[in-house]
Amino acid sequence: MKILLVFDFDNTIIDDNSDTWIVRCAPEKKLPVELKDSYKKGFWTEFMGRVFKYLGDEGVREDEMKRTVTSMPFTAGMVELLNFIRKNKDKFDCIIISDSNSVFIDWVLEATNFHDVFDKVFTNPAAFDGSGHLTVENYHAHSCNRCPKNLCKNVVLVEFIDKQLQQGVNYTQIVYIGDGGNDLCPVTFLKKNDVAMPRRGYTLQKTLSRMSQNLEPMEYCVVAWSSGVEVISHLQFLINK
Repeated sequence: MKILLVFDFDNTIIDDNSDTWIVRCAPEKKLPVELKDSYKKGFWTEFMGRVFKYLGDEGVREDEMKRTVTSMPFTAGMVELLNFIRKNKDKFDCIIISDSNSVFIDWVLEATNFHDVFDKVFTNPAAFDGSGHLTVENYHAHSCNRCPKNLCKNVVLVEFIDKQLQQGVNYTQIVYIGDGGNDLCPVTFLKKNDVAMPRRGYTLQKTLSRMSQNLEPMEYCVVAWSSGVEVISHLQFLINK
């Protein structure tokens, strides 16, 4: 019986947002105003598609993008946390559910040698096309009205757990480690034994703390963190229980 660890990527594993970090590749490290203004709430992936097209049109190539993405810093204590999980893979399954894209996440995990820590990565599929432009697609279609239209992390989590059950894998508990507004939906799926671990000072933590002040029913336990080292001590507590 294992514990399932679910990670967000941007501002959780890495200490920034990969989609805004890539703008460092743009001329003068900024986007034209009309491109910036073209973003519509809930349609971030389409917006990023236009950003990648703009970068490609400006002559930004794959190797430059890769150098930029792999220069993103890890969040404090995250390297220690991922090494801890690797040493204890007999006790944990570990997945990423992220609104970034498959190319960026691959690059980071490959550059830092952490691919083996994660059993699965669920994110928007991306690839370079024939003309060297990075293209990105929505991860899936869903009917959840709380989430951006390209990705409901709750749907992904529920589907993953159902598939695992069909394979005879049943988790003793789920630990969800994230930071953002789009991590709230999967956190509401958590049950009595589960743990939500929001990053301190970020949207998810503020929202959960507001919910508990309003006495909204929450079966799961909430443990905020600032460094991956704090996550390690909570995981040690769980496996030694």
